[in-house]
Amino acid sequence: MNTETMEEVVLTARRGGVLVITLNRPHVRNAVDQALAEAVDTALTLLETDPELEVGVLTGAGGHFCSGMDLKAFPDEGVPRIADRGLAGLTRARRSKPLIAAVEGAAVAGGFELVLACDLITAADTAFFALPEVARGLVASEGGAIRLPARLPHHLAMEMLLTASALPAADAARHGLVNQLTGEGEALDAAIALADRIRVNSPHAVRITRQVVDTTRGLDDHEAFTVQDPLTGPVFATASAAEGTRAFRDKRPPAWTTAPLPR
Repeated sequence: MNTETMEEVVLTARRGGVLVITLNRPHVRNAVDQALAEAVDTALTLLETDPELEVGVLTGAGGHFCSGMDLKAFPDEGVPRIADRGLAGLTRARRSKPLIAAVEGAAVAGGFELVLACDLITAADTAFFALPEVARGLVASEGGAIRLPARLPHHLAMEMLLTASALPAADAARHGLVNQLTGEGEALDAAIALADRIRVNSPHAVRITRQVVDTTRGLDDHEAFTVQDPLTGPVFATASAAEGTRAFRDKRPPAWTTAPLPR
């Protein structure tokens, strides 16, 4: 009997305004098949559409983050993409809310591409990252070959991409790829703490800031301002801006609205 019929392949849990999304196929290091991809996509849709959720955390069960695409399922299922949103509905998705990867153990191949699609990363000091696709006759086509050279020194990224070599989390942190390095078993708690640091700020301003980063990436300064200004200009006339500045004046914490954010 397939034990996965007895359990959920993705678990979700609310921690206040934080949605923790856990990949739950530990017997295969949380490898992504079509069922897991669809379940992650459903969880990400919940994060996007529920106004009470402000930040997501993506992690894995059983001491590993994700070993990538399930190669045993590949001959029958192909790459487990979801429509135009990419691997597991994440690597090519347009998102508005921050997503933090909490990494224990292996984050390799498509698993590392899921990490690279997140906004922030916490990782245990025993974790490691790799893009070994070339060793399997494949290509890191869900963001690995695009995003990694922008996140690491060029030649280190090329070494990982062309030799399939792994990068320990401590080295990733030293090069700025990891926001916070933790002890083993502590990456999730660190990610939730990081999410709570985000949540004290205006949800509207956080969303617009993410959108500016996404839409101006790769543009020169003149083009970037042209794209940015229609997004940021209206922010200064919002209730959030008024509340934030009044709270500063009154020396009190701001009381942000929980109403759905404008789109």
